[in-house]
Amino acid sequence: MNTLKKIIFNNVRQFGMVIALVVIAILFQFLTGGVLLTPLNITNIIMQNSYIILLAFGMLIVIITGEIDLSVGSVVAFVGAVSGILLVNQDLPVIVGIFLSLLIGAAIGAFNGFWVAYVRIPAFIVTLASMLIFRGLTLVALNGETIAPFPDSFRSLSTAFIPDIFNGGNLHILTILVGALLTVVYIIFEYRNRQNDKKYNVDTSSNSLFIAKLVIAAVIINTFTFVLAQYEGIAIVLVLIFFIYLIYASMMNKTVLGRHIYAVGGNENAARLSGINSNKVKFWVFVNMGVLSALAGLIFAGRLNAATPQAGTGFELDAIAAAVIGGASMTGGVGTVFGAVIGALVMGILNNGMSIMGIGIDWQQAIKGLVLLAAVTFDILYKKKK
Repeated sequence: MNTLKKIIFNNVRQFGMVIALVVIAILFQFLTGGVLLTPLNITNIIMQNSYIILLAFGMLIVIITGEIDLSVGSVVAFVGAVSGILLVNQDLPVIVGIFLSLLIGAAIGAFNGFWVAYVRIPAFIVTLASMLIFRGLTLVALNGETIAPFPDSFRSLSTAFIPDIFNGGNLHILTILVGALLTVVYIIFEYRNRQNDKKYNVDTSSNSLFIAKLVIAAVIINTFTFVLAQYEGIAIVLVLIFFIYLIYASMMNKTVLGRHIYAVGGNENAARLSGINSNKVKFWVFVNMGVLSALAGLIFAGRLNAATPQAGTGFELDAIAAAVIGGASMTGGVGTVFGAVIGALVMGILNNGMSIMGIGIDWQQAIKGLVLLAAVTFDILYKKKK
């Protein structure tokens, strides 16, 4: 029992947000008359929030280092504009256009990172300037007009689904099999981690609690894939997000770079004394943010099937809110990739549920602001108790 209490206390923010996500989903399922959790709408939530999830991954890492990036929405718009010029106006091959767009995102991230990490200008000022610069350049590049339509092969990244090779008719059989396979992989992964923890005398939960955890996870995974199977199955963008999630979760939990990021955010002076090059860490964190912003811009442009000057408006606020709601601390050093996903889903369900209910954008913004304030307040109170 003491071990269980310790596990819950050490992960109280994540447990709390998972519970909050479930409660919010159930609440809006009731308020929308059962529309929220239909297969079609769940697929829409995933595809509508795919770019916010990607931005949340990058923003999480930026916030963990104790910094902030206000330019991501403008970078989304600028890269979308560039991709429109390259793929529509210049008719470049899709692969070439995507590569050049990601390269531009990396260059913008390097621009921000240089001023923050090496010139030591506060990130708030640098990224605020970048927000204005690249929003202005977007207007210049597009001349205030919209570029459309994009090639179908480019749009497939945002709108296409994995085909069902089993031809299941109304039920996407391949999606159900993928859910079963993910369940088996998850169980094996958790079992090996548990055995390693026991080997090194790390506190673990009881066998009954461990089995209960596996059963709950299996139910969630297979229920989710079964719901998706009732519509079009697994969207390609969901597969992309899944693999990017695995990369970043492994990086933050299993690599030296991940430990350096947490160390810099926790106490930069102590990290420097430990031999960590904090300037280099922060520089590459912003480069990473630029690449993810560019990828989000490509996905957004593909889903919209147009490059518009208004693209990405407010995305930086959604990304920051997702990271903070998911458990990242604005003081740095705290946060998880899983939490960022939960935070992004909370924001996505709030947006989707309120839109279905016909709530105006004014009240939507107010409610999201209150949710963000509640998350930050919880973080402060939790730290005081520790």
